[in-house]
Amino acid sequence: MLDPKILREEPDRIRNMLKARAVDFELDALINLDRQKRELIIKTDELRKKRNDISLEVGKSKKEGKKASSLLDEMKKVSSDLEKLESEQNKIESQYTKLAFTIPNLIHESVPISPDASANKEIRGWGKIPQFDFQVKDHIYFSQALDLVDLERAAKIAGARFYALKNDLVRLNQALINYALDFLSEKKYTLVQPPFMINRNSMEGAIIAEDFENVIYKIQDEDLYLIGTSEHALVAMHSDEILEGSQLPLRYAGTSPCFRKEAGAHGRDQKGIFRVHQFEKVEQFVFSRPEDSWSEHEKMLSTAEEFYQKLGIPYKVMLLSSGDMGKISSKTYDIEVWMAGQNAYREIVSCSNCLDYQARRLMIRFRDKTNEPTKYLHTLNSTLVATSRTLVAIMENNQTKDGHISVPQVLQKYFGKSTI
Repeated sequence: MLDPKILREEPDRIRNMLKARAVDFELDALINLDRQKRELIIKTDELRKKRNDISLEVGKSKKEGKKASSLLDEMKKVSSDLEKLESEQNKIESQYTKLAFTIPNLIHESVPISPDASANKEIRGWGKIPQFDFQVKDHIYFSQALDLVDLERAAKIAGARFYALKNDLVRLNQALINYALDFLSEKKYTLVQPPFMINRNSMEGAIIAEDFENVIYKIQDEDLYLIGTSEHALVAMHSDEILEGSQLPLRYAGTSPCFRKEAGAHGRDQKGIFRVHQFEKVEQFVFSRPEDSWSEHEKMLSTAEEFYQKLGIPYKVMLLSSGDMGKISSKTYDIEVWMAGQNAYREIVSCSNCLDYQARRLMIRFRDKTNEPTKYLHTLNSTLVATSRTLVAIMENNQTKDGHISVPQVLQKYFGKSTI
């Protein structure tokens, strides 16, 4: 949700944002609803004051022994008018909120403007693409040859794009999670394993729900959804709270499974474990003072980069264009890692600054002193590791000539050996 002040005073700024994102949005309707809402607030306040004034007059007349029937008739009419206005006000406010909750976030000035990914900008790269003196194989081959993944039996249980990890890949998956939690814990992140389900109010505070209806799983006959990422649960943890400024920044490391329908995926990604309905992820999430959020954004990106450097996986950092990034983000970096078996870089990390957009939706504020007015804080999120895709990168980049997989050194103490 955007600051209503911007809607009223800088509508062209919002129009430019919508054009840059190539989003069709009823901005004039929202501006009109905002105007009606404010006018109704004034009118209902005036009628409440008038009703109170008449009530005082009625009391005064009764004390003086005078008849108050005309005043009572007037108060009855004012109360009836007020009831109608309040009903209209509730209707307009509901329409306003529903529409305001679908408007995208403002865009940072550094973001490339384009309706699609064609203008995504490479910021930097790290690592050397591995060279092999043998036939390079993809992770699907190793999954079968080393008995690491069972797709057929998983499909019997849950359908396509589910998987069962087996043998050493179960342990390597856990090694990645344990290493990631230790990695963020050393950087003073608070570890959190949130509920794996989320109610609609919390979800709508974190995302534009209409955009995710076909992405996340709904629990039948319950006001609950399976989480698509721990980010949504982490931001909702502090809904309707006023935090102490001295607590900020709050840095959370969320660990959870993630459930996504992944509608529309096709081709080679339908096989193996790169694009699946269920995976595990360790997420960075930060609540920041507004003036610090851009430096926090760069810090989160740097943390994610350090993690993949320690794993020894080559990558490049991409700044996403206005049409390619999510609607709640003001600026997003992706980290794309090299996948030797696919001979391509693939996205593995998304790092975003959402400014006060989520905080306004969830009423998360802070103040430095008790008698000071509250302010909305900024929220930021970044993948640290989505284990299934990182397992793919490890299997494909660390393959050996004799058909095995070398385990990154930083994972060996968690995994227990150096080779699969």
